[in-house]
Formats: sequence, structure tokens, C-alpha cells
Amino acid sequence: MALGAPDPQDEEAGARVLADALLVTSELVTNAIRHGDGLTAFDLWITGGGLILNVADASTCPPVTTDPRNRLKGQVGGFGWPLVCRLARHVAVTVLPDGKQITVLISLTPPA
Repeated sequence: MALGAPDPQDEEAGARVLADALLVTSELVTNAIRHGDGLTAFDLWITGGGLILNVADASTCPPVTTDPRNRLKGQVGGFGWPLVCRLARHVAVTVLPDGKQITVLISLTPPA
């Protein structure tokens, strides 16, 4: 490989990290709109530890997980929350007077 040329493995790992961050963001915002009575706040920032994302909605109900073996006919949701928990390094749900806020920390560096 020529000096200064990008390493394809680094680029692939970086693309995976970006895809994970986008998936978590999309899942939380979509859930706030679809299951949480509407998105009430959204912010994010990058720190030395990664991307911190806060998504708030108007529902005090916690996220749910659905076991596919016990899924009721017509039941909606329950599959995205395990994805969020798996892809984030840290997840916290805080109940607020007017809903809840979900805070996640997503690593922006590929695993070693």
C-alpha cells in the first residue's frame, strides 16, 4: 500500500460506526414519533467518548422489547429497542414530568 493511501479496512470500520450511529438515531426518533406521543426534544454532541444523543418524547411509558415467539397478531414494535441497547455503549431512560428522555452514548471509533 502506498504511503498516505487510505486503509480500506479502516474505511470499512468507519462506515460501520457511522451506520450504527445513524441506525440508533433513526430508531430513537422514529419511536418517539410513533410510540412516544411525539418528539419533544433532540440534541447531540460529540465528546472524547463518542456521540451522546438525547431524544425525548411525550410518553412516560418505557421502551418495550418483543419476544418474537410470544408476539400477538397485529402487535406493533418491540424490535428496535434491543438494537439500540446492543449498538450503544451506554443507555439511560429518564422519566420526566411530561414524558421521558433516552440518552445513549455511541462509540465513534471502531473496536480494536
